[in-house]
Amino acid sequence: MDDAAHGSEPPGMSAAECLARARGLIPLLTAAAPRIEAARELPSDVLDAMHAAGMFRLLLPRSLGGFELKPAEYVRCVEAVAMGDASTAWCMNQGSGCSMTSAYLAHETAQEIWGGKRAVLAWGNGPGSSSKAVRTDGGWRVSGSWSFASGSRHATWLGAMAPCCNADGSPVMRPDGRQWERTLLLPRHLAQVDPDVWNVMGLAGTGSDSFALTDLFVDDAHSVTRESADERRETGTLYRFHAMQLYAGGFCCVALGAARALLNAVIELTKGKVQLGGTEQLRDNHAVQHTLGYWDAALKAARAGLLNVLDEVWEDVDRTGEISVANRIAIRQATTFAIHTARDAVYHVFHEAGSTAIFANGPFERRLRDVSAVAQHLQGRRTHFETVGVFLLDGKPDLRWV
Repeated sequence: MDDAAHGSEPPGMSAAECLARARGLIPLLTAAAPRIEAARELPSDVLDAMHAAGMFRLLLPRSLGGFELKPAEYVRCVEAVAMGDASTAWCMNQGSGCSMTSAYLAHETAQEIWGGKRAVLAWGNGPGSSSKAVRTDGGWRVSGSWSFASGSRHATWLGAMAPCCNADGSPVMRPDGRQWERTLLLPRHLAQVDPDVWNVMGLAGTGSDSFALTDLFVDDAHSVTRESADERRETGTLYRFHAMQLYAGGFCCVALGAARALLNAVIELTKGKVQLGGTEQLRDNHAVQHTLGYWDAALKAARAGLLNVLDEVWEDVDRTGEISVANRIAIRQATTFAIHTARDAVYHVFHEAGSTAIFANGPFERRLRDVSAVAQHLQGRRTHFETVGVFLLDGKPDLRWV
């Protein structure tokens, strides 16, 4: 971490170097976690360290000074950061997933957005029911509101997803009968940001605010239809993946990393704790031994399954030049399973720590809440397993979230 601490970001860092830097951040993030949660955003010293380590540039193309990691390499970095603080890892993954958009923009536009060393693009749920982009000369007039814009407080640019309308207000339709949607990119200061909505039980430090736009002009150069093969400019294998697969892989590793940190903390606690009214150390309690042994295995299995799927899919995409529905289903299955495994693990492991775990100044209860919040997200929906099952049974699954 010496180079990162001094703010130098060597070009072409290897995956191993990126992971080493991510792991090097764990002590700082662990110590800063209470401040992050209290502020509901990442403080300046944390952002300084994250930017210096290049943690927001892992999925950027090399042509823009990014590291263009393979998915399995990337999610290991997210997992490491999450072992320090889940909110920081969440913001890291959100910004990194958004940066995949750079592969679809003209180089000059992408350089404008991500050329700065502290550049971050953020966006939220969308489009909202009232959001729309109306065609005008040279671009679009955009209005609407968007929520859950994680990391928007430290972002330099925002993205607004909106259905497209002609100048007369009629919808612009795609050949498949659906309305065309564009993502409009704009400097953050042009949006009306509402910071008062983010009061939540977990992942509080993500600052996932809402923002609104009113008849804002965005030119064509700063609009994009993501995952459009016609607009893709980067040729690397990474950009044959959709952002959804990187979001899924990263967010499930937020859960895996935080769950692993909680498990490690409980293991250390049980080595010295004696329960009230008892004489034996928790480490000698058979129920505790079983619980820790089982959930250690479960987390390892879920993690290994995820990494194996990501590697297998990478090999297939690298060979064929595209990501298949089967590939997307495999990633959705592995990531959703990992989130559910992490959620169940923290519930059972937390319980074994007893009343020690309920204090806010300890290493336990915040991680329980953070992992629970990950499981409540779109990425943790149980209906994803239904999607997988429909595919396995030769049906026609809903692929919107795959």
